[in-house]
Amino acid sequence: MHIHILGICGTFMGSLAILAKQQGHRVTGSDQAVYPPMSTQLEQQGIELIEGYDPSQLSPAPDLVVIGNAMSRGNPVVEAVLNQGLPYVSGPQWLAEHVLQGRWTLAVSGTHGKTTTSTMLAWILEYAGMAPGFLIGGVPKNFDASARLGETPFFVVEADEYDSAFFDKRSKFVHYRPRTLIVNNLEFDHADIFADVAAIQTQFHHLIRTVPGDGLVIAPKKVKTVDQMLAKGCWTPVQFVTPDSDDATLTDWKYRLLKEDGSQFEVEHQGTKQVVAWEMTGLHNVQNAVVAIAAAHHVGVLEAHAAQALCAFSGVKRRMEQVGRVGKIVVYDDFAHHPTAIETTLDGLRKKVGQEKIIALIEPRSNTMKMGVHQAALLESAAQADAIIWCNLGSLDWLDQLLTAPPVNHQLAKGIDRVLLQTLDWIGAQGDVPVHVVCMSNGGFGGVHAKLLTRLHDEVSV
Repeated sequence: MHIHILGICGTFMGSLAILAKQQGHRVTGSDQAVYPPMSTQLEQQGIELIEGYDPSQLSPAPDLVVIGNAMSRGNPVVEAVLNQGLPYVSGPQWLAEHVLQGRWTLAVSGTHGKTTTSTMLAWILEYAGMAPGFLIGGVPKNFDASARLGETPFFVVEADEYDSAFFDKRSKFVHYRPRTLIVNNLEFDHADIFADVAAIQTQFHHLIRTVPGDGLVIAPKKVKTVDQMLAKGCWTPVQFVTPDSDDATLTDWKYRLLKEDGSQFEVEHQGTKQVVAWEMTGLHNVQNAVVAIAAAHHVGVLEAHAAQALCAFSGVKRRMEQVGRVGKIVVYDDFAHHPTAIETTLDGLRKKVGQEKIIALIEPRSNTMKMGVHQAALLESAAQADAIIWCNLGSLDWLDQLLTAPPVNHQLAKGIDRVLLQTLDWIGAQGDVPVHVVCMSNGGFGGVHAKLLTRLHDEVSV
């Protein structure tokens, strides 16, 4: 079968393309924003990529068109699909019907940490010899690709609350029908499709309704938005994850930091304690790890094996990924695009590097950020950095207004050239000291990482 995927370079759709290819289908796809790491991964898989949405890509007609949720009515190729009467389906529906049917699905949901937690869980199962299938919205370093069919009934899926397609406005995760479900956190996001946090809670409640009674829900303890959602109705046992405390129950998963930066921690369940010493940092990643351990335990992985797996966990591309070092200057690429993610990521780095200098380059690029929904919390979210450059690469009027009289250490830069100039000026003013440059965006960020490293190398070689 020839499957053509519209919006193929999105993290979800690109992973779905790999699964279809592994099933033996001929897979092609198109997108308007083709950039690494997903474009590179797809090319390595032998999947043909087409730039843009000219209707000519539908000739000869594919057997099935899978339409990503970034596609909308009025798009030339979407209109051609409808006018020609070609069979089409959303990505989540195709995944549910052709991959997840009959399998033990372990779904990872939440506003933050889905990609990292999904990768941790898949790696734990792999380390335990369970050869799981998985679909992850990023490129995991412990695997060759972001998706695979696997060799056993177990399948890990990153379960996103964003809508499925222009013709199916349900959240993606409603299609997946997991037996093991992680609800890692729940905050307001995706303001382009959700009116408020209550609307998001409703979608999570719909997800809870699909989990069987002999399944398992794993969630953080005493989080108001999660508790409110569960109070709408839950017919499945719930195990909670909580910092080490006196009010924990026997079924709770407790964790305790052994190092302030989160690089070493202890997890306890039913009297059994395990220590994880790993490459990751940040309290948020510790919680991600504990829910992954709990989910793996539900399918039979011993806590000791899970802890050993995490000690060998390498992370995910674009999640505080160190992309280069020039002398004492280290450059990171990070996907953070929500105030909470910015805050927790920078907090983890600060606790790791101590008093060394940190400069954050932040591009508000997600639909929610572009709308300025979180602007009240935005400046404070980056407080752990010594300097912050907010990057307006489009026409974010609210960002310009927010930074009309910026607080100390905050700057506004318009265009990549200004970002580079202001960053290099700030680094140069610090003298010969260690500097950590964190580039935060959920897009390509104008290739700022590579351009900055090139400029730094040029200056060193002069």
